[in-house]
Amino acid sequence: MAYGYEISDMVKGDSWRMFRILGELALGFDKLSGVEPAVTVYGSARIGPDHEMYAMTEEIARRLGGLGFSIITGGGPGVMEAANKGARDAGVTSVGLSIELPEEQASNIFATKSIPFDHFFARKIMLVKYAIAFVIMPGGMGTLDELTEVLTLIQTHKIRPFPVVLFNSEYWKGFLDWLRNSTLEEGYISEEDFNLLRVCDHPEEVLEIVQRWYIKQEVVGRKALRR
Repeated sequence: MAYGYEISDMVKGDSWRMFRILGELALGFDKLSGVEPAVTVYGSARIGPDHEMYAMTEEIARRLGGLGFSIITGGGPGVMEAANKGARDAGVTSVGLSIELPEEQASNIFATKSIPFDHFFARKIMLVKYAIAFVIMPGGMGTLDELTEVLTLIQTHKIRPFPVVLFNSEYWKGFLDWLRNSTLEEGYISEEDFNLLRVCDHPEEVLEIVQRWYIKQEVVGRKALRR
């Protein structure tokens, strides 16, 4: 007994959960230091290697890697596997931040740096903290969650702004139409909020957006250092 509590009860409680989360954060910070600049890639875990978006994701990641960008994913199958494969083939750091979910039971084999997580909260911090851009392929609930969360963080100035690229305009058309015709129409967002997003259909566009942003930030950083 400790202050009226069994030790087993304390270890299972929310106070100890806090320490487990802190442990995951510390592990992530240690493992990911030095991976920047990196691009985080989101998308469906449910597609296979025969899917068009799998091949497209692999190409985008490989070409981003060719420009020197590391790739960070959620570490699962589908789009995440394709992105990790492209990064590995390009010879850059291929990060997989895995978590056990119904469609994601283990980290894919193409991540050269794998970090397991039990808590979405800690995992999401890593996906955002080390990214200089997000590339969001078609996906389901988890993809929408990550998309709207990062848009909220940028919109509210809780993180530095960076490109949020939606790939495949046909897929995202319904979502964007809803934002414009319902959410904007009701005054829940502003027209300028659409500037947070970039929509494209070709890998070349993704490369241009990411590289142009990164070069711009490098120039700004060098100017700041000279002051």
